[in-house]
Amino acid sequence: MLDTTLIARVQVILDKFDAALAAGDLDAAVGMFAPDCYWRDLVAFTWNIKTMEGRDQVRDMLAHCLVHVKPHNWKIAEGETPTEAGGVAESWISFETEVARGYGLIRLQNDQIWTLLTTMAELKGHEEKAGFSRPLGARHGVNPGSKTWKELRDEEVEELGFKTQPYALVIGGGQGGIALGARLRQLGVPTIIVEKNARAGDSWRNRYKSLCLHDPVWYDHLPYIDFPKNWPVFSPKDKIGDWLEMYTKVMELNYWTNTMAKRASWDDARKEWTIVVERDGKEITLRPKQLVFATGMSAKPNMPKIKGMETFKGEQHHSSRHPGSGGYKGKKVVVIGSNNSAHDICAALYEAGIDVTMVQRSTTHIVRSDSLMATLGDLYSERAVRSGMTTAKADLIFASLPYRILNQFQKPVYDKIRQDDAAFYAGLEKAGFRLDFGDDDSGLFMKYLRRGSGYYIDVGASQLIIDGKIKLFTGQVEEITPNGVKLDNGKELPADVIVYATGYSSMNGFVADLVSPEMADKVGKVWGLGSNTTKDPGPWEGEQRNMWKPTQQEGLWFHGGNLHQSRHYSQFLSLQLKARHESIPTQVYGLQTVHHKA
Repeated sequence: MLDTTLIARVQVILDKFDAALAAGDLDAAVGMFAPDCYWRDLVAFTWNIKTMEGRDQVRDMLAHCLVHVKPHNWKIAEGETPTEAGGVAESWISFETEVARGYGLIRLQNDQIWTLLTTMAELKGHEEKAGFSRPLGARHGVNPGSKTWKELRDEEVEELGFKTQPYALVIGGGQGGIALGARLRQLGVPTIIVEKNARAGDSWRNRYKSLCLHDPVWYDHLPYIDFPKNWPVFSPKDKIGDWLEMYTKVMELNYWTNTMAKRASWDDARKEWTIVVERDGKEITLRPKQLVFATGMSAKPNMPKIKGMETFKGEQHHSSRHPGSGGYKGKKVVVIGSNNSAHDICAALYEAGIDVTMVQRSTTHIVRSDSLMATLGDLYSERAVRSGMTTAKADLIFASLPYRILNQFQKPVYDKIRQDDAAFYAGLEKAGFRLDFGDDDSGLFMKYLRRGSGYYIDVGASQLIIDGKIKLFTGQVEEITPNGVKLDNGKELPADVIVYATGYSSMNGFVADLVSPEMADKVGKVWGLGSNTTKDPGPWEGEQRNMWKPTQQEGLWFHGGNLHQSRHYSQFLSLQLKARHESIPTQVYGLQTVHHKA
């Protein structure tokens, strides 16, 4: 039964907010927020990805943005009904600005705004050609000299990058580049994606053979095309590779394989990039207005420099180059590291009958896959789908929780996991494994967002450690000897093969390599919240540094993350690029200050 009183109450608040904003009455508008409030804006107001915390920050944003944003028509979103629980009323909302239509989620405490999410859904006059406005695909009737779809598509492929220039160049053809390319294609922004591998999806296919996604299929859809209903819950790497290759063809992406970006420079007078790429052995110069690094947060291997590495008589390589278990029969393998890759590689080696040892250098957060899936169940699961939850709504609900307080929601979840899986954790500790749940015990998601070191979503390797089937030693690596690995406790581990599962360096490093170290320093650190926790130094940024939003270098962007992030944030980056393509004014509020170099 509809709660008409709640519906009316929420709409009255939205009407009052609408009137205050329309009148430019900052006192009235800010007074509608609770003292402890959060407004997360994805492009709609700030042309940025920005969270305002507290009334003072809300006031400052409105003082800068209100005059040109001109928000209006705030209402409960069509077809939606507000809910209330635990003293918090919640409602999906819609609104408009001068140039866009918006969608969001509001939470009210005591009829004051506690959290507000505002997102740009589409640009007026530049909507995606989808649904009722989808292209016909054919011209019926008699049309002398007209070209078929294939002829037009072939013409585009032949000319873009040669006779015509792309507006945007995306470097990196993994899930991030592909998702963004699909969004830009739908918006009519001429885009080329360059990928060094021979085929789309090879960035997945070329990894160690046991690699699979550790998060469930419902969390991992790409824009526009969901995985089939019979797709496995945990996707094997080669299936993901095939899916990405199919997706690039179906979405008609201008996807250049066997293409390496070699050097780039920015022309401030012309407001464009000059980028030299090598495609199939031939150099081509491109001049896009926008350059997007979609090189992946896990694409630049962090190969440590350890005393004695050059003396090692066996084979040594980074986990990103690990070929799998074949060829290692009868050899002793030492894996340095205790992250996801380290566990996967150790498990696969053990299953192949190979003597394998893991070296754990620092504490590691472990969460069982089943336990993690239970935490996602309300948003990303078959149960959620059947209850009417869409991927888009799930993404927005997740996005509506400000990072400042997200740990408060996560800590009780992981406290329960630690209690429910107590025997599992006790077994790991008995085996000598050093556990953590993040700096504030808030678990996996916060550790991932803060870029904290060492976590593993357990899909079986932990039990092998508990049972002693994967040998475990803890400590720092002091030296690589000709025949093994020496730890700081004096223990020497014999090895024929060493795998360095030592993670990856900042995406910023790609800017230093392709453009210049000076530009990398100008842009600053990529990823992390500034939470002042392990590996995430302050000051507090409140959003992922430099991701999916304007940077200190005009025309330079970063995009990527896991499949969820690639899908969700590609919408907001594509709208920022489309606006610039159409010369729509984009007054950016709250551009990130550079505190840390790459």
